[in-house]
Amino acid sequence: MEGARVRTLPAAIAPVLVGTGAALQVGSGSLIRALLAGGVALAFQIGVNFANDYSDGIRGTDDVRTGPPRLTGGGMASPKTVKYAAFLSFAVGALLGLILIAVSGTWWLLAAGAVAIVAAWFYTGGKYPYGYMGLGELFVFIFFGLFATLGTTWTQAGQLPASSWLGAIGVGLIACALLMINNIRDIPTDSQVGKKTLAVRMGDRIARLTFVAMLVIPMILAIIIALDAPWGLLSLILLPVIALQARRVLGGAQGRELIIVLRDTGLIELGYGITLLIGLAI
Repeated sequence: MEGARVRTLPAAIAPVLVGTGAALQVGSGSLIRALLAGGVALAFQIGVNFANDYSDGIRGTDDVRTGPPRLTGGGMASPKTVKYAAFLSFAVGALLGLILIAVSGTWWLLAAGAVAIVAAWFYTGGKYPYGYMGLGELFVFIFFGLFATLGTTWTQAGQLPASSWLGAIGVGLIACALLMINNIRDIPTDSQVGKKTLAVRMGDRIARLTFVAMLVIPMILAIIIALDAPWGLLSLILLPVIALQARRVLGGAQGRELIIVLRDTGLIELGYGITLLIGLAI
């Protein structure tokens, strides 16, 4: 459970909820396909987490941490075990993905799934991990925002309404906020080991402002969605929680204090997915 990083799992569930909501809005929607898409997203997210644990651990990046201990770096499991856990997670996701593709007839998504697995491994794996170059948020936005949301809608509705695109951008930005706050917490230690995340490159203050923007913009997108689906305004009930996180982060929360923000940001993303699902379905 520690290695799966439960706090990050809303990043997998939320886009499936939004994508399903967009499918329901246009008169389509399938519980079976939604569950399959959710299984794919969860398996890939867990696989990414194990892969990161393995790669960061063998590089020594996790030798000094302010957050929860990692399996590999903390000596809680052997590197081989963690690597196999990542491969098993990817295999489960691939199997569920094949079933979803077969049911929906969207065989072109095979290529998208293959690219997603490769991108997940080389986020922190390989000789030149792009997560160490400040490109992690771009990966998250593309795969846990656009791909997951639009793919979910397409496999259920065979079309991509505007609400799916807007929701994909919104949920993708909140997923980026999850990674950003995690990396803000780790700026001191990442700087020491040469891990140049986007937060490290931006610097502490700009990274904190970017985090807040990543939570505010999805609320603006929800208002735009509400022009066509008025119940999309349900997402605005998250504003007080967002305001609280903004106050904490801009107020200079450090270290373990940011773990609370990470948890709450995950809940914000889950809330965004649930409220948009309801709003679009109505």
